[in-house]
Amino acid sequence: MILAKLAYIWTWKGTKLIMTFRSIAIDGPAGAGKSTISKAVAKQLEYVYIDTGAMYRAVALYAIERGIDTHNADRKLAESLGNIEIDIRYIGGTQHIFLNGADVSEEIRRPDVSIGASDVAVVSEVRIKLVELQRILAQKANVVMDGRDIGTYVLPNADVKIFLTASADERAKRRYAELKEKGVDCDFEQVKADMIYRDNNDSSREFAPLKQADDAVLIDTGGKTLQESIDMISDCVRERL
Repeated sequence: MILAKLAYIWTWKGTKLIMTFRSIAIDGPAGAGKSTISKAVAKQLEYVYIDTGAMYRAVALYAIERGIDTHNADRKLAESLGNIEIDIRYIGGTQHIFLNGADVSEEIRRPDVSIGASDVAVVSEVRIKLVELQRILAQKANVVMDGRDIGTYVLPNADVKIFLTASADERAKRRYAELKEKGVDCDFEQVKADMIYRDNNDSSREFAPLKQADDAVLIDTGGKTLQESIDMISDCVRERL
C-alpha cells in the first residue's frame, strides 16, 4: 500500500466535489541525479516517490533471466507481458520493487539490466502497460515521479515539471562512483559508453522519447553538490505549488 501526506485539492466538477492529488514530474537522461534528488524532494514534501525507471528495469530483468535478447525483444516481450507482475512496496520507508512476488530491488541495478531497461523501453506494448500503472499510482496519492517521459507523456498535466541534465562525462563519473561504492567491478569508459548509448536510445525512440516538456523548468546539475541540487529543485517546486 502507498501512503502519503494528504495535501490534495478539492475541486467542483458538475455537482460533485472531486479530490485530486498533486504530481511532480522530474525527467532527464541517465545519471542526471533524478532518483536521488526525487527521493529527497518527495521526503521533504511527504509525497510518494515513484521510480518509473525501476519498472522498466524489472521488465528487462525478466527478459534477461529468460534468455530474451533485449535488443530484439518486441514480439517475445509483448507475448510475455501477461506473465509480468510488478509491485512497488515501501518497507522501512524504502521503496522496493517486486517482480512476480520476488524482491528484485538490488538485481535491477546491475549494469546489464540498465542497458536492457533502455532497450525494452522502446517496445510500445511495454510502455503502454507501465504507463497505465504509473497513472493509476498518481491518482491515489501526491507523487514525485521521475523518468524519461513523465512530463511529456505519462503525466502531461503534472503540477510541476522539471528537466534535469548534466554532461555525459559528469553523469558517467557519478554512475561509476555509485557502482564502485556498491562493489560492482566496472570500467569508467564502458560506463560512459553505456550512458551515451542509453541517451541515444531514449532520445531517438519513436514512442514517447526522452525530451524536455515545453513547460518544464530546465536545471543543470553539473558542478553542483547533491545538496545544492536538492535545494534548488525543492525551491522550484515550492514556488510553483
